[in-house]
Amino acid sequence: MTLLWICVLWVFASAGIAVLPLRQQFLPGAFLLLTGPLLILLIAFQVGWFMALLALAAFGSMFRNPLMFLWAKLRGQNPALPQ
Repeated sequence: MTLLWICVLWVFASAGIAVLPLRQQFLPGAFLLLTGPLLILLIAFQVGWFMALLALAAFGSMFRNPLMFLWAKLRGQNPALPQ
């Protein structure tokens, strides 16, 4: 039950950060980007892999732009940051 409340708080935090101006989203968004996979692993261990796959799909949908930016950086490209 605690994992459920942590996940709900994570979702509300990400929704709250999304309404901030773009320059103020970087630090809290990075924290959420790092803690998301940890929560997905906890979901996998406690609930099951199918629910973890659904959570991974939701995580990828929510953070698609930062993940595409990181993927481009890892491939050696130089993507432009939004202003």
